[in-house]
Amino acid sequence: MERDFVGYGRDVPKVTWPGEARIALNFAVNYEEGAERSVPDGDPQPDGGELPYPIDGYRDLANESNFEYGSRVGVWRLLDIFAAHGVTTTFLACARALERNPALARELTARGHEPCGHGYRWDEHFRLSPDEERESIRKAVASIERTTGQRPLGWYCRYAASERTRALLAEEGGFVYDSDAYNDDLPYFVPINGRRWLVVPYAMDTNDGRYWFSPGFVSPNDFFDYLKLAFDRLYEEGRTRPKMMSVGLHCRISGRAARATAIDRFLTYASGHAGVWFARRIDIARCWLEQFG
Repeated sequence: MERDFVGYGRDVPKVTWPGEARIALNFAVNYEEGAERSVPDGDPQPDGGELPYPIDGYRDLANESNFEYGSRVGVWRLLDIFAAHGVTTTFLACARALERNPALARELTARGHEPCGHGYRWDEHFRLSPDEERESIRKAVASIERTTGQRPLGWYCRYAASERTRALLAEEGGFVYDSDAYNDDLPYFVPINGRRWLVVPYAMDTNDGRYWFSPGFVSPNDFFDYLKLAFDRLYEEGRTRPKMMSVGLHCRISGRAARATAIDRFLTYASGHAGVWFARRIDIARCWLEQFG
């Protein structure tokens, strides 16, 4: 986990996306509802969020219902929007959340979406011992494979990764990439245990979590405008060096009616451009490995 302040620099690789696309556009849907901290699940304090009033030892019924909205309504609204545009996505899925909505788990893979490991619950990997972290990864993988019918090939920690997370993923085998980084517009390799390990970086700015955080988005129009500006810049740069763009969504956030409309609008906007590849993260990883692996 050595820090790298140089990256590609001026020597940006020229990847060839399918169809000679100028941009690979990935929607990463965080499916976490039911995996968050809650008193009924034995946690000392409930999770905060859009209704941040957690008090030790007491249930936050208002926020519990807000999370439930994501799995009861929001995820289905987003799935219908993606289906209307013919787009498949990556679901950054907490295993416990999928266990609590098995019909949804099977629907994801039936519709062609990718399940990516997002922990069993909201594990704080940086606080775990090596054995605890290894067991948490294994438990999440086994559960996601059981509920969705597919083994996750990618990984993204719900909270910050530990210094050994990548090494553990490599040791476990079966993983193709992780997304525990925010430091580039393209995938890249890092050395792990004597091999090249692929990182498909994520993004926090083109992420609907900004509705909650300050300074954040106030209106869905703000999020749409921000996504549009990011897309326009990367699309233009992709004329000579194709790029990647990640859009992070949460079912309890962008699954709300007004916010979902912003996603629908952005999909329409991006679809109106030639040379856009709507890709799952595993598709991006495989394409990169074929050309640079």
